[in-house]
Amino acid sequence: MNVCQSKSQLSKLLDAAKRGEDVIITRRGNRFRLVKAEVADRATLFGALKHRFPDGWMEEYEKAEQECNEELDEILDEPIFQEDHR
Repeated sequence: MNVCQSKSQLSKLLDAAKRGEDVIITRRGNRFRLVKAEVADRATLFGALKHRFPDGWMEEYEKAEQECNEELDEILDEPIFQEDHR
């Protein structure tokens, strides 16, 4: 089926691809296969990352974040420009 023919039947072609049928569309001699893309849901996607981080990583991160915030607070409490005492 060429592109012009497929335009009027796109919904039917998408349904066929969803059922797993081969749907081939041609354009200027090039063939394209229409397939249903499998997309992981969010739970599956983030669940795959579960074993990428060691146990206790969140506590370590929070501790480091707190230390950085404390240091930043100290720096911001100091004057930006030192007075010139000549």
